[in-house]
Amino acid sequence: MLVEFNTLPDHSRIWIYQANRSFSEIELEEIKEKLNTFITNWTAHGSDLNAGFDIRYKRFIIIAIDQDSQAATGCSIDASVHFIQQLEKEYNVDLMDKMNVSYKQGEFVAYKTLTDFRTMAKQKAVSKNTIVFNNLVTNIAELNENWEVPASESWHNRFLN
Repeated sequence: MLVEFNTLPDHSRIWIYQANRSFSEIELEEIKEKLNTFITNWTAHGSDLNAGFDIRYKRFIIIAIDQDSQAATGCSIDASVHFIQQLEKEYNVDLMDKMNVSYKQGEFVAYKTLTDFRTMAKQKAVSKNTIVFNNLVTNIAELNENWEVPASESWHNRFLN
């Protein structure tokens, strides 16, 4: 069952899919419609999932489930991954590669390969104060507190020494 993202409890499980480019306004509208349809019909063992989504910075698709009512199962998680893979093909965008880094340059969100980010850290082009997106957060509370953080407070810190 589709619910508003901001009504889900803080302990709701999340998955963050980071795009390698910003979506256009037209793409965002289409993707929101597809997410509405997918989540409305998303089930686990035939039971509706209390779930919602958010799209941030025109490039991060965040799907959340309130697992108090019905937990996600292997099959339901597989269905969501398949849905994201369909979006990748349809919009010619990479959403599944976890070996890339997004970070802020002012209000602009930059996207680099991990190798490029390491090189930038060595060249001091990014610092411990650079705001990075920690896509390893697992629930809404962590999303709100630990998603946009200085690199020194994230797993990215290992590249800054």
